[in-house]
Amino acid sequence: MISKKILSVITSVMVFCCVVGVSLTNVKADDSAPKSVDGSYLTSADSSTGYTPKNNERGKHLMDGQCSISKTGTKRIYAYGSTTANHTVDAVAVIVYVDQYNEKDDEWYQIDAFSKKVENDYYSATSKSIQVERGYYYRVHADHFVRMGEQPAEETFSYTDGILVP
Repeated sequence: MISKKILSVITSVMVFCCVVGVSLTNVKADDSAPKSVDGSYLTSADSSTGYTPKNNERGKHLMDGQCSISKTGTKRIYAYGSTTANHTVDAVAVIVYVDQYNEKDDEWYQIDAFSKKVENDYYSATSKSIQVERGYYYRVHADHFVRMGEQPAEETFSYTDGILVP
């Protein structure tokens, strides 16, 4: 009779220890932050969007810009960028760069770029579907420009996190 009680207590303690051990292991896994390379986190997300910095001094004509990247198939990504002015300007443009992460060098390398300039408007946007190699992280970053009159162009930037194309 006593041995059954002792066995029951020992089994309960063992189950309790296993539950606590698994719980602590999961907490530690969640605490680890994704790796950041040149301002972009390496993620397994399906898409990422980047916006112009909120504290960036943009000028009196340039309002904001954004860029995005998303998986669109097994070996394909979709890259996008846009620039918005506060009002109609002489020229508004966006240049979109697509980068691939090289793990050996721990750096991003440009694999494509495209742009769009629009005159006498307040908005410019462009996008492209790109075939890529599997097993790498990809990100998009963009330069945003607005020109009004003889003044120098106002410019800012945006960038996304890196997404893995498995």
